[in-house]
Amino acid sequence: MSARNAAKRGTVPQLQPRARDGERLAVLASYAASFAMISARAGVDMLLIGDSLGMVVQGRESTLSVTLEEVEYHVRCVAAGSRTALVVADMPFASFQESPAQAFRSCARMMAAGAQMVKLEAGAVMVAAGAPLFTGKFSLLSRLLAV
Repeated sequence: MSARNAAKRGTVPQLQPRARDGERLAVLASYAASFAMISARAGVDMLLIGDSLGMVVQGRESTLSVTLEEVEYHVRCVAAGSRTALVVADMPFASFQESPAQAFRSCARMMAAGAQMVKLEAGAVMVAAGAPLFTGKFSLLSRLLAV
């Protein structure tokens, strides 16, 4: 068995104590399998597929028009390229804000595509309302919640 096949993907419970102990975790944005593979070999802990792909990959002026389907596609690519880094999907604008049901469906799609964590950018009221929904179902990353 090759080292690549033997390596296991990082998990939130594995990364949390390292972060709490003050260890710096390596986190990079990634949109393609080839970059994910190189990053994983270099020891990157987490790969973020951000809605910034609209500007970085697609040449758009902002991230607002990035769709859930577009992020989902790139999550599949990155997850296929890295077998060790924890894959984080950034939830694009209007993909979770409408209702808890919409948030659950959208997050479930990202998890099915290969993400181990979803990232929400929302105000405190939105995050507080959504946090119980994800308990036990998804790993939730927000600027308002600790990893």
